[in-house]
Parts: sequence; C-alpha cells; structure tokens
Amino acid sequence: MRAPPTYTISELAHEFDITPRTIRYYEDEGLLTPAREGQTRVYSARDRTRLKLILRGKRLGFSLAEVRELFAMYEADPSSRTQLGSMIAMIDAKRGGLLQQLEDIAMVLAELEAAEQRCRGALEELNFIQG
Repeated sequence: MRAPPTYTISELAHEFDITPRTIRYYEDEGLLTPAREGQTRVYSARDRTRLKLILRGKRLGFSLAEVRELFAMYEADPSSRTQLGSMIAMIDAKRGGLLQQLEDIAMVLAELEAAEQRCRGALEELNFIQG
C-alpha cells in the first residue's frame, strides 16, 4: 500500500502562487497543522485541501476568522449540515455587503459625472466669455 501524498512548504507555495511566509502565517493562526520531521514541515493532503479552501475563502471576501469558524463547524459536524447552513448565511451576508458597495459606487460615479458636467459647462462658459 502506498503512503498518502505529502507536500513541502515550497511545493504548496509554488502550487498556489503564495509565499512560504503566508503558509506559515496560516499555520500560526491554527488553520494548518503540518507534521514535523525535525525542523521540516510536512503537509498532508488534508493540509493542502485546507490551504485551497483558505485561499478560496479569502478570494470570496471571508476573513480568516470566518474560515476558521467554517473549519471548526466541519470538524464538529462532518456531515456538513451545520457548515453548509452557516456557509449559506455567510454568503448571503457577503452578497448583501457587496450589493450595498455596488450601489454606493454607482451613486459616487453618478455624483462624479454630475460634477464633471458642471465643471465642463463652467469651462465652456469661461471660454465663450473670454473668446
């Protein structure tokens, strides 16, 4: 029987295009728990999957605390019901926040457009008077 795959910190850093320091930070935060062989960290397939989920969570706008919470829920309920329900709630909250930001951005863009039009109008008026 073949041993399960393991990974070095350099291999994971290269695969996910992050720095080893980032991986060590996630370890310091308790999100990854590699085995040790002397001073060398040995990452399991589980660690690799968790790293992938951490990075996906960060891309989706989740904080490390939220990612940690999801991991803790999964460990407490491997059937994932609790985790999935919480994930849906977190997604709804993120979506609401992003939609509010989108609305705020649209409002600021409209205000900028109006300010620019007023400035252009004033400039044209000055050019007409001076011309």
